[in-house]
Amino acid sequence: MSCTTLLSSAIIGTSIPNMPWEDKPMGYSGVVWRYSQNPVIPRNLNPDSNSIFNSAVVPFNGEFAGVFRCDDTRRMQQLHVGRSKDGINWWIDPQRIRFYSDDPEIARWEYGYDPRVVWIEDRFYLTWCNGYHGPTIGVAWTKDFETFHKMENALLPFNRNGVLFPRKLGGKYAMLSRPSDNGHTPFGDIFYSESPDMEHWGHHRHVMSPSIGWQATKIGAGPIPIETTEGWLLIYHGVLTSCNGFVYSAGAALLDLDEPWKVIYRTEPYIISPQELYECVGDVPNVVFPCASLVDAPSGRIAIYYGCADTVTGLAFAHVDELIDFVKANSQI
Repeated sequence: MSCTTLLSSAIIGTSIPNMPWEDKPMGYSGVVWRYSQNPVIPRNLNPDSNSIFNSAVVPFNGEFAGVFRCDDTRRMQQLHVGRSKDGINWWIDPQRIRFYSDDPEIARWEYGYDPRVVWIEDRFYLTWCNGYHGPTIGVAWTKDFETFHKMENALLPFNRNGVLFPRKLGGKYAMLSRPSDNGHTPFGDIFYSESPDMEHWGHHRHVMSPSIGWQATKIGAGPIPIETTEGWLLIYHGVLTSCNGFVYSAGAALLDLDEPWKVIYRTEPYIISPQELYECVGDVPNVVFPCASLVDAPSGRIAIYYGCADTVTGLAFAHVDELIDFVKANSQI
């Protein structure tokens, strides 16, 4: 009997047998636990990097590749390619990604941060917060993590946290985003949009709003949604405004498989919050910001990459059935 059939909730997807993993510590009661050797990527892995944090990781050619937010020592926000054999020890290209585009209006580069990467059909798509008269959703594609073709920005400024679904829905590409303003946004809801060609976006639908406590100020989609037998499992970040500034934590929700703007369950408590020193102390204190996950369908294992204090990259783990059971048992809906 396979591992999948033993799970009360199962991932719909493929196997990543070599994905990084560490078993839950004995006596630990949470559903998401940290890698004992965090952070997996230090702030100064490259000589001119000030920080390396919100990171998009995917399986690639039997190993792992990704796109990483690397703020340099000028404190400019840049995107760099990274590669790893085990998902833990990383080489990150010291040169930022140079995008190809025949349109000089689109090719112009201001800044880029908080990337997500997903495989859809025959290529990897990269989305990120792209500078174009303010922050908006940049889109590019690659097949080899060497050449990146920049496409039209998905949406008008101001917007952040553009996260694609890993397959078409009703024959169309689908994306979550968070419309915002031009600054350190003190508000934000998650919205759904879809496109027939990855260029023209519409059918905008509201997904969910900030709530209470740790997610009272704003929310935003995190890693690529995970397709499960219970719905789309969405790990998202939420922000609390404390007397000492913003505090970023993470929760999870289940979205309808066919109409993902419909929320089935949504956690009231967080699943992980800034508690370790490397999450509480850094360039932006008190930040846990998940941007990527690796999922192994047969075992139900999930490995989550997240930014820590806007400075370094951490790794955490979960079992899909335990996480979904927690979402259901602790839902505010």
